[in-house]
Amino acid sequence: MTSIAQLLDAPVTPACDPGLAAPTWDFDALPTYGPGASVADVVPAATTNARSRPGQLPIAYQRMTNEELHARIAAAKASLGDRVVILGHYYQRDEIVAYADFVGDSFQLANAALTRPDAEAIVFCGVHFMAETADILAREEQTVILPNLAAGCSMADMADEDSVEAAWAELAQVYGFDPDETVGPDWFERHPGGTLPVVPVTYMNSSAALKAFCGRHGGIVCTSSNARSVLEWAFARGERVLFFPDQHLGRNTAKAMGVPLEQMPMWNPRKPLGGNDAEALLDARVILWHGFCSVHKRFTTAQIAAAREAHPGVQVVVHPECPMAVVDAADAAGSTELIRRLVADAEPGSTIAIGTEINMVNRLAAQHPDKTIFCLDPVVCPCSTMYRIHPGYLAWTLESLAAGEVVNEIQVDPDVARHARTALERMLAAAPKPLTGTSMSSTSTSTSSTRSTTGGPR
Repeated sequence: MTSIAQLLDAPVTPACDPGLAAPTWDFDALPTYGPGASVADVVPAATTNARSRPGQLPIAYQRMTNEELHARIAAAKASLGDRVVILGHYYQRDEIVAYADFVGDSFQLANAALTRPDAEAIVFCGVHFMAETADILAREEQTVILPNLAAGCSMADMADEDSVEAAWAELAQVYGFDPDETVGPDWFERHPGGTLPVVPVTYMNSSAALKAFCGRHGGIVCTSSNARSVLEWAFARGERVLFFPDQHLGRNTAKAMGVPLEQMPMWNPRKPLGGNDAEALLDARVILWHGFCSVHKRFTTAQIAAAREAHPGVQVVVHPECPMAVVDAADAAGSTELIRRLVADAEPGSTIAIGTEINMVNRLAAQHPDKTIFCLDPVVCPCSTMYRIHPGYLAWTLESLAAGEVVNEIQVDPDVARHARTALERMLAAAPKPLTGTSMSSTSTSTSSTRSTTGGPR
């Protein structure tokens, strides 16, 4: 199987930004998410990620060869021992995953860090919102580090705190509630049978500030595994839901639960009332924020049709962040962890086309040589923000730790962390639940989608 490094050294397909072949520090200071990102992915000026851009990696690390970087990472990791735990997201480069103590999706990794309470530092090889979540859940004495502070998330940044607060104030005018009222953790216990006009639900792929917003206003966080359970929790406590930042996960989940599309208006934060009239908002069950994942938005029904024509009998599995038509056309849809499990459980000789980030797809193909596994999108474009965690940054942060210096620390304000933890704890109590259909594999543990969608945190 061709490695990610070999793919990046190969001639780049014109449809994918040739800048991907350059070292990440060549574009870390640019006001965009970098080569390979959607043209729409200009970093919003108000985001945490934009404010925390670090400048360039120290020049000494830029000049090191791959061999030297890997030797220094291994030496620093060995010297630190149990003092540090390294977390690697599924979408990371192979050369980063090689050093991870735990590999998984965003929330799995945050939970994995909790199994190392004696570690002084958590080095999170992912993106900004993941490191924030780890800091919220970590012990006060633990330090959380994001090797490259430029590793943000374009979807998370599509719903910034100011825009969501402004939307909340507009909704308060329509639904007749006080937008400044705090709905404490015990509100529902003190008001048995009481319901709120609207319950805010944020996807894990959001800032700590928005998780705290949900915690303050009676809301909750969801993952792609428990989105149905979370919506059921919200509908039991409110007349409708404001779902952000990913429209596709919200739409796919609510549709599979029987919510009509006409009761799922889109909220465009650049337009009054989100581009809706009051009547549409009063009739709404789920208000969908105008946000999306650039990687998963790339997948199309035409790609699925082409895969089926070229590979009769192919099984198609996509992430639920894909557009509704793509999820409907697939055999199964689920989180990164579900996709991994589904591939592992498939019979030898199976052919599986996957609609998610290319680093993960290539790794699955290498791990399962007895199966034919390929990405639906023929253009090899990794998540450009995950791609920013280069071995140079990992070497720098680990060697700094070994020398007694902390660089690129992520610290969530204690008040923000307190409210965000409320929303996260509600999420943890909302167990995954099947939506409809049966999974591609008889051994899969849960299903959810119009055909078969199985979940797990992203």
